[in-house]
Amino acid sequence: MLRNGLEPWHLLIVAIVTIALFGSKKLPETARALGKSMRILKSEAKAMKGDDATRPTATGDAPAPTAAVPRVGGTAPGEARPAAGDDSAR
Repeated sequence: MLRNGLEPWHLLIVAIVTIALFGSKKLPETARALGKSMRILKSEAKAMKGDDATRPTATGDAPAPTAAVPRVGGTAPGEARPAAGDDSAR
């Protein structure tokens, strides 16, 4: 049944059904909108590729180091605080 997938007459039937459903006046407008969308997609993809080329690599320029943030309270995030009477942690 599906030995070759789409054959030319399948595409012809799809075209006829499309014209019957949407009408001949809507098809040029739809094709124009599809073309505009494809141009936008292509330009955005090209811009994203250009952005990737301008980013610094791991071997290239390193970002400036940030100042160390002082720890308040004597424990790092995720560490358990020592008990009130426990002097072994000091």
